[in-house]
Amino acid sequence: MPNPSRFSKLTKFASSIAPGVFLIGYVIGTGSVTTMAAAGAKYGLSLIWTSFLASFFTYIMFVAISKSTIVTGKTLLYNFKVNFGAGVTIFLIAGLMTTQIASIIGVMGIVTEVIAEFSKQFSATGAGINTLHSALFFTLLLCSLFWFGRHKAFLEALAILVALMGLSFVVTMFMVMPPPVEFLRGMVPSVPSEGNAALLIAGMVGTTMAGVCLVTRSTLVIEKGWTPRDFKVEHRDSFISVTLMLVINVAIMASAAGTMFVRGLEVTHAVDMIQALEPLAGQLAATLFVVGIVSAGLSSLFPNYLLGLWLLSDFFDTPRDTRRPGYRALVLGCASVGLVIPLFGGSPVAIMIASQALSPFIMPVMTILLALLLNKKAVMGEYAGGKLLNAGLGITVVFTLYMLYTAIIGFSAM
Repeated sequence: MPNPSRFSKLTKFASSIAPGVFLIGYVIGTGSVTTMAAAGAKYGLSLIWTSFLASFFTYIMFVAISKSTIVTGKTLLYNFKVNFGAGVTIFLIAGLMTTQIASIIGVMGIVTEVIAEFSKQFSATGAGINTLHSALFFTLLLCSLFWFGRHKAFLEALAILVALMGLSFVVTMFMVMPPPVEFLRGMVPSVPSEGNAALLIAGMVGTTMAGVCLVTRSTLVIEKGWTPRDFKVEHRDSFISVTLMLVINVAIMASAAGTMFVRGLEVTHAVDMIQALEPLAGQLAATLFVVGIVSAGLSSLFPNYLLGLWLLSDFFDTPRDTRRPGYRALVLGCASVGLVIPLFGGSPVAIMIASQALSPFIMPVMTILLALLLNKKAVMGEYAGGKLLNAGLGITVVFTLYMLYTAIIGFSAM
């Protein structure tokens, strides 16, 4: 029999890192897979430095956001509204909503495109499942789960499938491992001259330092009920979550580099990413990828639908009452934008990468406000300031400003 004391410690440890694990599931979704695979296929490992820097600065932001939340007992957006005014907070909310609406459009576009292509082999006419039909089906499915509150088990099942896809990329990375020297060269920051590397770099940062992920971090800390005595636990949780995100992101990039970049192939359509798993799964790669990417898409669509509700609840410091008519109308409105590509057309991959590249437009403001909040003695009391954290946030501000510049360059070159 297992030692009760050891089992209790293991359970307590698992509970302590739950917020970080949740955010891994949120960040490692369709946007992350698409952006990292596109980067690996187009540029090999030359942009791997982007993932490492983005992960490092995400860790700093996690720690800083968690500290302000633990000390004040309030969410990040509510603290911003109280201390810096409603105007700048509404600007952040608008930026977050713009990013997520673009993300919903891209995610649903990729999911329906993958299903349409995969189903052609089972169709008598070879046409596959109509993208509008599958988009309507998934939209109605997710909205009904939200409406009746039956989504928890569904999302847990999807999380398992997404985890299997993530593990598959890790295994594939070791099977097609590029020479170690390529990893070392990729750690030296550089921006390739060919293609729109700037937009892809901004998207890679945006999918890791996602504004909604940072805001959600604050809410998860509130739900854990952590106090200043739990700072070490929080630091460990942040480190584990960011490290795992980095490993999976690098694995996706390396898999694409080892399978597609070496053959001169790029990710222009969602189904192109299937080739990144061929060394592991062979002919089963298509099925494995389709199940994983659809699961990742649906599991990320659901929180995207709810983002407006969460942001308004944080802004007004009110409970997340999903039964309120106004909130339900907001969710249905967000869900409906997923029909844009099936109805009007467009490139899901390009839209997905662009949606991730929107995040750097609000990151400098969020980082500066967070630094100012942490140094307000009236708010943080004895926990105000901190030389190491202030230095980290200072460097983060510089990085986010550079990424804002990079995003602007990328969008202007589209």
